[in-house]
Amino acid sequence: MKKAKKKGVLARILQYVGKYPFALIGSILFSLVSVGATLFIPVFFGDAIDCIVEAGKVDFDGLKGLFIKTGAFVLLSALCQWLAGLCNNKISCQVVRDLRADAFAKISKLPLKYIDSHPHGDTVSRVIADADQFSDGLLMGFTQFFTGVVTILGTLAFMLFTNPKIGLAVVVLTPLSIFIARFVATHTHKFFVEQTGTRGEQTAFVEEAISGLKTTQAFAHEDENQEKFDEINKRLEKASLKATFYSSLTNPSTRVINNLVYAVVALIGALDVARGVTVFGAVFTVGGLTKFLSYTNQYTKPFNEISGVITELKSAFACASRIFELIDEEEEVLDKGKRELGEVNGEVSLQNVYFSYAPNRKLIEDLSVYAPKGTRVAIVGRTGSGKTTLINLLMRFYDVDGGAVCVDGHDVRTVTRPSLRKNFGMVLQETWLKSGTVKENLRLGNEQATDEEIIRASKATRAHGFIQRMEKGYDTPLSEEGGNLSEGQKQLLCITRVMLRLPPMLILDEATSSIDTRTELKISEAFGKLMEGRTTFIVAHRLSTVMHADMILVMENGKVVEQGKHNELLQKGGAYATLYNGQFS
Repeated sequence: MKKAKKKGVLARILQYVGKYPFALIGSILFSLVSVGATLFIPVFFGDAIDCIVEAGKVDFDGLKGLFIKTGAFVLLSALCQWLAGLCNNKISCQVVRDLRADAFAKISKLPLKYIDSHPHGDTVSRVIADADQFSDGLLMGFTQFFTGVVTILGTLAFMLFTNPKIGLAVVVLTPLSIFIARFVATHTHKFFVEQTGTRGEQTAFVEEAISGLKTTQAFAHEDENQEKFDEINKRLEKASLKATFYSSLTNPSTRVINNLVYAVVALIGALDVARGVTVFGAVFTVGGLTKFLSYTNQYTKPFNEISGVITELKSAFACASRIFELIDEEEEVLDKGKRELGEVNGEVSLQNVYFSYAPNRKLIEDLSVYAPKGTRVAIVGRTGSGKTTLINLLMRFYDVDGGAVCVDGHDVRTVTRPSLRKNFGMVLQETWLKSGTVKENLRLGNEQATDEEIIRASKATRAHGFIQRMEKGYDTPLSEEGGNLSEGQKQLLCITRVMLRLPPMLILDEATSSIDTRTELKISEAFGKLMEGRTTFIVAHRLSTVMHADMILVMENGKVVEQGKHNELLQKGGAYATLYNGQFS
């Protein structure tokens, strides 16, 4: 099973690499030429030694020609090695770019339940840290692994052709080095998987700790966070140490075998030279032995490099596996073949809706609500009663398990999500602003909005004043998450963004929770104008914001337990009256 999985990862990596055939072919050709040129250099040195080994007879003309050839082949090898490196870098960078692009594109296609159930930091770690680690391993694989294999085969072929006896001795001893490298590599893969998984967990915790730093400090929870981080960090240390220790056994182990090969070649070759043995009709000379010793070094050196490369490749495979796991996650059900909704009037109905996040935990059961065009529907209830879940169903962030959610009589599951969501304007309790200017953030609601329309909407939401006081006004750049803006100011920008869009339906999920009471009164006036003729769903804990709603839904355990207007529900003395009295008594 694991072998099949590894083969699957390798096959997918090769698919990405295969997208760049010219760079791949260039890398192979330049590497072959570079290795070939390198293999000829010992021949020239061996011949040069034979030119000077006989006492009193030095062939200077022969030496001159050999030195020129050596210099030419050295330059050729260096040039081809540089060109191969360029090709390898291009392949590595482009493959990782494609992987990251596919992973990031996949994130936007994932259902909301995946984002809700997986730590954000772990997902970030897969796209950033794991991709970097994979890039390093892939580059090393191309630059050292392939070249090393070609060097081994080339030197082995030369030795067998020049002196079969010594060549066969090398062939007999080589499997020991391969066996050790394979044994260690096979048993270290699990440690690299554990290492990358723990690193993702650590990234997730650090991201969580930074985003919640104010809350941590407010509750004096720094020591507990430190303990948790130390525990994860300790596990990462252990996993990293195991992976590094066991993988590092490969290099010294193969060096022992390689030194043994060198000693055997030196011994057999020296005896052949001393006895004047002939090979293929030619006497085995000191120069010939020098060639063999040089080739033995060239032959054994790649084993030491490859042993290190295998370690990096195992880590790279583990990282690639995590990236592919993200890419292979089940996507949100496609809207292929579904029609565009177009502009609607805003009539919304929920018909016998059933929904739960987990099959064994029921949440919404047999919920039915009807909201004619222009109705202001307030949704109240205790935490966990299903208020936000209802909004998720309206926006099709989740699909119902039973029943139907309809807009203008159309089941929302029969239309595309983008066309449905274009008809909704949404202001959440949690604000979101991107890196960019104030104007760019406001235009997210309406990319064609003019400067005059932006200013008009900002004045309506009382955001114009504080925007004008900023350094560059509407052209002031904002950092991620709004920079130094207060929560109230960020929420005003989000409200302004929706006002620029003017959709037929609105969703206000605790939209004024971060705004002071005085500003809230002014915002309510602006909302009043915005909501005229528009179907609006208002989720609120502060009941003062929903007292004038056309319909109030009181939810408990996923069910609407009461429905009516403010005064009607107070007179009933039920769940709504209990909530109201709890806030205003």
